[in-house]
Amino acid sequence: MTAGEAYFNRLNDGRRVWLDGGIVPDIRSHPAFQGTVQSVAAILDLQDDPTTEAHVTYQTDTGVKANIAYLIPESKDELFKRSYGLKLWSDATFGVMSRVGGFYRTQLTTWYVARNLIAEEQPHFPSKIADYYRFVRDNDLLVTAAGHDPQIDRTKLAHELGDLYTAVRIVRETKDGIVVRGAKMIATGAPYMDEIIVSPHSKKTGDEQRYAVMFAVPASHPGVHMICRESFASEQRDDHPLSSRFDEMDAVLIFDDALIPWERVFIKDDPEAIWSIRSDRLSRALSLHENIVRLASKLEFTAAVGTELAYSIGITKFAHVQEKLAELYYQLESIRALLLSSEHRAELHPLGVWEPALEPITTAKNLGNVYYPRALEILQQLSGAGMLQVPSTIAELNGLLGSQLQKVYRGADRDALDRVKLLKLSWELVGSRLGARHELYERFYAGDPVRTYAGQYVDYDKQRLLDKAARRLG
Repeated sequence: MTAGEAYFNRLNDGRRVWLDGGIVPDIRSHPAFQGTVQSVAAILDLQDDPTTEAHVTYQTDTGVKANIAYLIPESKDELFKRSYGLKLWSDATFGVMSRVGGFYRTQLTTWYVARNLIAEEQPHFPSKIADYYRFVRDNDLLVTAAGHDPQIDRTKLAHELGDLYTAVRIVRETKDGIVVRGAKMIATGAPYMDEIIVSPHSKKTGDEQRYAVMFAVPASHPGVHMICRESFASEQRDDHPLSSRFDEMDAVLIFDDALIPWERVFIKDDPEAIWSIRSDRLSRALSLHENIVRLASKLEFTAAVGTELAYSIGITKFAHVQEKLAELYYQLESIRALLLSSEHRAELHPLGVWEPALEPITTAKNLGNVYYPRALEILQQLSGAGMLQVPSTIAELNGLLGSQLQKVYRGADRDALDRVKLLKLSWELVGSRLGARHELYERFYAGDPVRTYAGQYVDYDKQRLLDKAARRLG
């Protein structure tokens, strides 16, 4: 059985996925989910494909074949191997599916590496996170996370809202585990995942101890409901090449007095411990490294689409078009260069792991907030109204007016079929609901850009710059 087949079979586990007011009995056959399910299964099959298997998997110390996202880079070569494998993984979805990639699997791996960081405050954390890491790694499980509290009133803390507040918190403890109630957002890709990690993304105060809890549950865990946004999926692959295959779906998780077994409760009642493990530099560096690999895939795709648009209508000889295309290329090459800089400047962490340099990939992340929306704007400018001047379906090119449409929709260097396909693909990126979701995602997936820019200022080694300037002036 291939990895994709195993994944497809285990989705029939009774998970409570809510869409349009009802529970979806089986996401594998529902039109809002089945296209993406098939895509995820196909991507997982890269692990069994002779041409890619060695690049997207590795052999563990226990002899298990595991996904490259779980690889702990104990040499610089392993860091490069990891990067290349993640790139192949991201390229399989053109960078538009982030959670099927390795972000949270990478984050879990870094928590495992740094598990003793909070051993004094949380003595059970190291063994619990180690067992969980090996469990998901050796069973080839997909992982996402939910960490944001519902947006109710940001001027107040959790304990100040009383019964109005609905964020996940511990309501009681039993001999078997903790009982949690409330909501967490936003669990990207949750309906397609095997496991979900829950922990606060922002630092909790001492008054919010019951909200300071980190745990993991299977997607089908009793008392857990996934409330999905409106589906952006399409059943017409020819006319909607991205949304028919890669609607990753976003969900709010509702915990209806769910019992979390003690072995799945990693941290409780300790805001400082959760913040320490979540903000650890090694964890940030390796997790962000995966993000930037994916961003490079996405910008590579938009640059290719932009170039094809220009070729298709014969506008590449104009200087203002060349300027726009060059901007797409320097976006891509800037991110690639920063990624390579981070890898080549990697240093050996005291824990024996090669840590990518954080400064270049932090810069890449902050640039990505600006680059991707700008790339979509360039695609709009290159196409003009062309994306709107296509037949509603590709099939019409062979319909009653087909002979006339074949002439109307042809391009400077391609026939009508290829040009209409290109324009529909471009619209998927720029104007569709899926495209709008991705623009929003790239702006905010790492948090408020103002805070991430401020964070780069705070973390940057400014004194090194000042000392160098002072030496030259002196």
